[in-house]
Amino acid sequence: MPPPNVVFIMSDNQGAWTLGSHGNPDIRTPHLDRLAAEGLRCERAYCVNSVCSPCRATCLTGLIPSQHGVHTYLGMEKPDAQMGPDAYCTIGEFRGLPEIFADRGYVCGLSGKWHLGDSLHPQKGFTDWLTRPTGHTERFVNDVLIRDGATYVEPRDVTEVFTDHAIAFIERNRARPFFLYVPYTGPYGLSQSMLDPYRNRHWAYYRDREMASFPREPKHPWLRRNVDLLNNTDAMRNYAAALGGVDDGVGRLLEALARLGLDEHTLVVYTADQGLCAGHHGMWGMGDHSRPLHTFEEAVHIPMLWRHPQGIPAGRTFKPLTCNYDFFPTLLDYLGLADEIPSKPRGPGTSYAAALRGGEARMPDAIFHDFENTRMIRTEAWKYTRRHPGGPHELYDMLHDPGERTNLAGDPKHAALEAELRARLETFFDRYADPQYDRWRGGRTKASPMGL
Repeated sequence: MPPPNVVFIMSDNQGAWTLGSHGNPDIRTPHLDRLAAEGLRCERAYCVNSVCSPCRATCLTGLIPSQHGVHTYLGMEKPDAQMGPDAYCTIGEFRGLPEIFADRGYVCGLSGKWHLGDSLHPQKGFTDWLTRPTGHTERFVNDVLIRDGATYVEPRDVTEVFTDHAIAFIERNRARPFFLYVPYTGPYGLSQSMLDPYRNRHWAYYRDREMASFPREPKHPWLRRNVDLLNNTDAMRNYAAALGGVDDGVGRLLEALARLGLDEHTLVVYTADQGLCAGHHGMWGMGDHSRPLHTFEEAVHIPMLWRHPQGIPAGRTFKPLTCNYDFFPTLLDYLGLADEIPSKPRGPGTSYAAALRGGEARMPDAIFHDFENTRMIRTEAWKYTRRHPGGPHELYDMLHDPGERTNLAGDPKHAALEAELRARLETFFDRYADPQYDRWRGGRTKASPMGL
């Protein structure tokens, strides 16, 4: 039997809190909820970083930012890594998923946001390529895209365009194994795209909704950007409508697989690069939209859904903590390609492929977050965030204070626990950080430093 096809779908800035399968009462995500019902839902999946480029690099390589060197989003670095004569692929030195699949006989296509450098040219084993020049999304219509090595203005909704292109790729390649990466630009949740009414089919449904799942809280003193979106009901409605467009795209992809007789034999994985606070804690945006950078749960807890009717039992929930550096080894292991996981450098991820197959998977009892001067360890009971060099640090009891309201860092009663968690952070990064990219020890970054 030929190997399964893979469709890897990634949304842009979407917390797990947005999904019906995670308990959201008013955002409609029927196709994503179907993925969860017909496969496995990771209940506590987290991102390794709070912005786009680093998380995408991690998913494709299995490495953390302090290994692959992309510590924040590409967009301000000089020379420009994304476009122009000095553009280059920021993860070019690492063997990642598209190269591995291409070498195993898969045809590899990308339809969506790349945001990892040299956007004009297909990268890393991809031979089919529709993308954007950069990462930041100001609009979903009249956006600039790249096709056949040239930029053009796309008058249609790009969520629909990316879906159309992805379906055409499946139709052309239905007779051979394929790896299709569909990183949508929605729902995004930032900039002018949330201030102008998003006129897709979902806007009419949301235009009069209260949007009760979006908290209304006073502005957090750390929030530096997106203040005009905080407690703005129109922004909430736009975000929900944009997510509805992504959900529609997922539904169309599933319908195409079924129509072409590929449904049973195709693994579909859905995740987000990172989460988004949308009023939670008085924040709007990701971790980089505050000073200091924040690690609140809604910005780091992401969806992760796996569906493969031929191999993954339906209706399962995976409860252990997992991070998006676990995706790389899990995917390869599930497909019988564990021998392709590079040993140098070796990422920190752990495969939970056994759980996908219906068994049990033992996972580490903590996940780690790696964003410039901010590092975090999250265990079952505790979240500890340290900021280099002098803080502020945070410690939350996630069992009794899941809303992260009472910071226990510096409390003498918790000094021993804080020291233990700090030691675990240091041990993790001593083991995995590449000295040339270890920002806490003077290492460099491939993206523009946040200037913290």
